[in-house]
Amino acid sequence: MLSLVGEHVSLRALEPEDLDFLYELENNPEIWEISGTVTPYSKHVLKLYLDNAYRDIYDVKQLRLCICNQDDLAIGFIDLFDFDPKNGRAGVGIVVLDKGDRNKGIGSEALQLLCDYAFGTLALHQLYANVMEGNDASIHLFKKMGFKEVGLKKDWIFSEGGYKNEILFQKINA
Repeated sequence: MLSLVGEHVSLRALEPEDLDFLYELENNPEIWEISGTVTPYSKHVLKLYLDNAYRDIYDVKQLRLCICNQDDLAIGFIDLFDFDPKNGRAGVGIVVLDKGDRNKGIGSEALQLLCDYAFGTLALHQLYANVMEGNDASIHLFKKMGFKEVGLKKDWIFSEGGYKNEILFQKINA
């Protein structure tokens, strides 16, 4: 896949060299709540994942791209998941690992590149995102990028001894 290049970030396919970054991100307990992970991943398992990352979105129904800064260093991931070409939709997930890289427009630019790819190249009709209530940065990001709040899933995520609501956002390609 050719890199999707913006002014400050680019999106590219996963490479074997991303193993250490993927290991750090996937084993960060602060991210587990949004990723649905409850246990650490071994480097071996993540290497197997990277070995299969070349598989086509039409086959595996998901696509993970690396968000890179201007120096081509991996700073996060952006995903399409639950890819449904028949109904023209997919879910979107995004994470920027280092808190120092957040709130600088990286997420907005990466999400715009992904939307352009999903709507242009994949010809999707809509994208959606699930955001936990209280995740103000993600709520702001998706609203800023034209996603509309369309639903609330009550008591959807069990975390920290209690249940949290999840907001459903949707963006329809007009």
